[in-house]
Amino acid sequence: MLTLTEVADDPSLLTRRLTVNDGSDVVFRPLVHTDAERLAGFLSDLSAESRRLSTFGGYDLAAASELCDAIARYDKLRLVLEDVPSGRIVGLLEFSLDLHPGDIARYGAAGIRLTTTDCRFGLTLADDHQGRGVGTHVFPLVTDVARRFGKKRVILLGGVLADNPRALHYYRKNGFQPAGPFTGADGRRSLDMILDLDSTQGPSHAWGRHGHA
Repeated sequence: MLTLTEVADDPSLLTRRLTVNDGSDVVFRPLVHTDAERLAGFLSDLSAESRRLSTFGGYDLAAASELCDAIARYDKLRLVLEDVPSGRIVGLLEFSLDLHPGDIARYGAAGIRLTTTDCRFGLTLADDHQGRGVGTHVFPLVTDVARRFGKKRVILLGGVLADNPRALHYYRKNGFQPAGPFTGADGRRSLDMILDLDSTQGPSHAWGRHGHA
């Protein structure tokens, strides 16, 4: 079973190169300390609508630096999608390996008991990479990462907003099941969803050192 320290010491453990629907390549890899400026570019370029649908605390260099400084320090594993050959970050994936008391309470009220083998997950793509099949190509790697950290189920980080049909379709298509609606502290309606990893398959090829199968 992988640890956050192992991934921080050797990011190649979770690095893979993918070709998406339009024939372009992206690299799926862990966030590293030297990513701060490129991550700031990704955050600052998000449209107002993408920001509305995200959960980041900020969208500037300070926010990006904070995420990079948190590598292997807390319960979070963050990975990025890097465009080839520009090197531009075009996606950010977040795993929270510990559970929040609010999630435990909400799911419990829905009759679902969360345990230490559950984790939280969220995905944000750059505006120009949405609707291009990137998330579909990446998802088998997402489930494999969760498994390699000893997780058996995945819930959505903060749920998914009820007025976000694209995300709802994406998660349903990839096997997530609704667990119940809720209203956040900001008054927005969201839906909790959960994925049983036993119902999905991971990548069919071994992880290559530089991301090539």
